[in-house]
Amino acid sequence: MQSFCKTATNNLMKILSRNAGFPSVSPTSRAGLGIARASHSGIVPTKKRGYDITRNPHLNKGMAFTLEERLQLGIHGLLPPCFLSQDVQVLRVMKSYETRSSDLDKYILLMTLQDRNEKLFYRLLTSYIEEFMPIVYTPTVGLACQQYGLAFRRPRGLFITIHDKGHIATMLNSWPEDDIKAIVVTDGERILGLGDLGSYGMGIPVGKLALYTACGGVRPQNCLPVLLDVGTDNQTLLEDPLYIGLKHKRVRGKEYDELIDEFMKAVTDKYGMNCLIQFEDFANSNAFRILNKYRNKYCTFNDDIQGTASVAVAGILAALRITKNKLSDHKFVFQGAGEAAMGIAHLIIMAMKKEGVPYAEAVKKIWMVDSKGLIVKSRGNLNHEKEQFAQEHPEVRTLEEVVQIVKPTAIIGVAAIGGAFTEKIIKDMASFNKQPIIFALSNPTSKAECTAEQCYTLTEGRGIFASGSPFDKVTLADGRSFVPGQGNNAYVFPGVALGVIACGVRHISDDIFLTTAEAIAQEVTEQHLAEGRLYPPLSTIREVSFKIAVKVVNYAYRNDIASFYPEPEDKEAFIRSHVYSPDYDSFTLDTYSWPDHAMQVQDV
Repeated sequence: MQSFCKTATNNLMKILSRNAGFPSVSPTSRAGLGIARASHSGIVPTKKRGYDITRNPHLNKGMAFTLEERLQLGIHGLLPPCFLSQDVQVLRVMKSYETRSSDLDKYILLMTLQDRNEKLFYRLLTSYIEEFMPIVYTPTVGLACQQYGLAFRRPRGLFITIHDKGHIATMLNSWPEDDIKAIVVTDGERILGLGDLGSYGMGIPVGKLALYTACGGVRPQNCLPVLLDVGTDNQTLLEDPLYIGLKHKRVRGKEYDELIDEFMKAVTDKYGMNCLIQFEDFANSNAFRILNKYRNKYCTFNDDIQGTASVAVAGILAALRITKNKLSDHKFVFQGAGEAAMGIAHLIIMAMKKEGVPYAEAVKKIWMVDSKGLIVKSRGNLNHEKEQFAQEHPEVRTLEEVVQIVKPTAIIGVAAIGGAFTEKIIKDMASFNKQPIIFALSNPTSKAECTAEQCYTLTEGRGIFASGSPFDKVTLADGRSFVPGQGNNAYVFPGVALGVIACGVRHISDDIFLTTAEAIAQEVTEQHLAEGRLYPPLSTIREVSFKIAVKVVNYAYRNDIASFYPEPEDKEAFIRSHVYSPDYDSFTLDTYSWPDHAMQVQDV
């Protein structure tokens, strides 16, 4: 593989010369929202001076400060006598990046950059999103969460504990920014496929919100990561003297619910009812009931349920252009019956209803397998979510048997059981179907139900594959090559967030996520499908997010759920006006002179 740094050097000016994928933004629209670019809006005032400037990641430009700025801001002498453009700074970071041997070291380098120089961090990330997304988010973020206690450098979010109940409103005042428009919150109980990581789960909200900005253009100052620490049931962490969270078993029941209630009220009291609250990596026992409790009261969604559903259905809709039939012609078997499976199944049913399929008939096309086997009506003690998809069928214990009996056209893995799609299952799928749909969506990579190579090899290149974590290109013995599609939620939540924030949506319906899925599928070209891709390349994710945001805004005004009025005539220009730019601002003081006669000094 060609050196990343060498490739970057050769392409640096070509790549960085574009504005990271978004259409250009008029100076008037940026200035009106305070999202200034130096070349457009000119001077940005700040009252900070001296050392505080170099320690503020929102303001710090490192050696990109001009001499005039250094003198006026009182930082001359605090920086080396060198003046660099942002492009050269990017190259310097990348040279340092290449010296890091492990992904965790690369993650720490990038997070340290974010702590030091925010605009440079986002310039780097937006210019090379395909290379850096696996580091700042899945799969590396899972490792980073496991090591979060050792990797912690400085505050990147707000830790709220069960002992702070009754005082959350006061705690929110600790955060330095007041104009918060988006919050990602977790209680750390179900981090990716890794389980209960307690306070180490903070890495997830931090990573998600970095993608809000990098992929969606949401201003980082408007984002707040939150970790609700109610303890952990992870015995290894409880016995670890270096663990940085509360060292007791998880608090559950009434006290837990009261904490969540207080959190929701405190956030909306301080930041307004339009503040977007994204729930992330809550356990199944809490995720569904929290979503159902708050979805019609607050501006909120659960990415594990609704975001995963949207990106999975987008992949399925793209796959239909390969299989040349309708969604209702397919039968789905799920490995797993948790948040992701339920979310995907419900959105598939919504999409089938748009085809005119009755609900009862659509449900019959969804088969779910959990740890006890096929979910059937005769099984007792089913929760409400599973009961909806219980089939009238004798009990079946294993996934292999279910696949043999049901003969599905698509299997979807969302149970974080690595290798669950065995060789027999994949070969059976290939024997039933000319082009079997095989989605191994569990994260991180070690939890994937099968690899891309296994799918393409065992189906002789006929399999339609997507995964949750990235896989390399696969070349078969006959010379055919396939680029596996990654069903990354990052295709969904940044664009949805940008659209929701822009027009002030109060409640986020599932229709928005189906609209998003359709928008993503529309961005997949015939060339992409020929390569094996079910999603547009990650390099285009900012353009995709922009188009999703426009569709969300159009949907919001069409269905009277927006709160920003008057309704903007040009929705694209309206969205552009909200987009964050990683270009540096100018802090040169606005100096000018009066006429000589007006400045004449009066003397005795």
